[in-house]
Amino acid sequence: MSERTDPAIEVASRFLANLESVVRGKSEEIKLVLAALACRGHVLFEDVPGTAKTVLARAIAGSIEGGVHARIQCTPDLQPTDVTGLAVYDQRTRDFEFRPGPIFANTVLVDEINRAMPKTQSALLEAMAERQVTVDGVTRHLADPFLLLATENPIEYEGTFPIPEAQLDRFFVKTALGYPSLEDELQVVIDQQAEHHPLEDLRPVVTTDEIGVLHSAVRAVYVDDLLRRWVIELVRSTREVEMCTLGASVRGTLALERAARAWALLDEREYVVSDDVEQLFLPVIAHRVVFRPAFRAQARRTGWEEALDEFRDACLRLVPAPELRDSQPA
Repeated sequence: MSERTDPAIEVASRFLANLESVVRGKSEEIKLVLAALACRGHVLFEDVPGTAKTVLARAIAGSIEGGVHARIQCTPDLQPTDVTGLAVYDQRTRDFEFRPGPIFANTVLVDEINRAMPKTQSALLEAMAERQVTVDGVTRHLADPFLLLATENPIEYEGTFPIPEAQLDRFFVKTALGYPSLEDELQVVIDQQAEHHPLEDLRPVVTTDEIGVLHSAVRAVYVDDLLRRWVIELVRSTREVEMCTLGASVRGTLALERAARAWALLDEREYVVSDDVEQLFLPVIAHRVVFRPAFRAQARRTGWEEALDEFRDACLRLVPAPELRDSQPA
């Protein structure tokens, strides 16, 4: 291991183990969230209620020394200033005093983001892309590290406002925790038989400086030129497959390459392999494309999981992995 990646791997392992002590049986999903954190990205959960999304967000903040967690419960009457904060007139000083909103935290859970009005959803754009907010003409920087986790309920759409494609593209990954296995759910029940929640036993295991080490180490992970070119070709194939009317943008290319490097680091490697790219393709890219109505109708019949697998396979057929091309006869 190199001098840059070895300490980061130790930090990531410690971080992951601490989170798994609270959120049972979701190692791969937690790794995906940590990969987003390592790349300074944000996460969208499309998941049913009661699958530990809030617990995970609180656990991430609780694992960071001095970490602060905030939650925003989205409703149609939520205003942008409820998120960013606002200036309030102080009669004692006869001046306006800025009172920061919940966005000024290390981890921010935006619950049921599609229930907020579009103008409130757009208030999150600057925070997600620039890691800052501007209120009354004054720009204020957010905390570091800063991770936004938003949730959507996939079973109730009445009274919701679909997230625009421009904002969907701001999310580094889209995933779901899903229900635990029987054994993991049994362990959750046992864990919570005590008088207190397991979160109360959680202790910080990383510092903000060590999160900075993780950010730097991601850039040091090796990506072969053939693999990097394949990542670009793979994302470009989403603009050619018949099931898409609009493929992924260059932001998707950058995200997939960075995510593969972070995933390799979390897998205790200092180099990327093609399996990393294939495993991350759907979480990083699927929400960045616009599917044709016929494909959406088919997905409603067969299920989105099967439909997205078909989409990924179509892209992989167009652009096979470099090692598979070498094995094909001339």
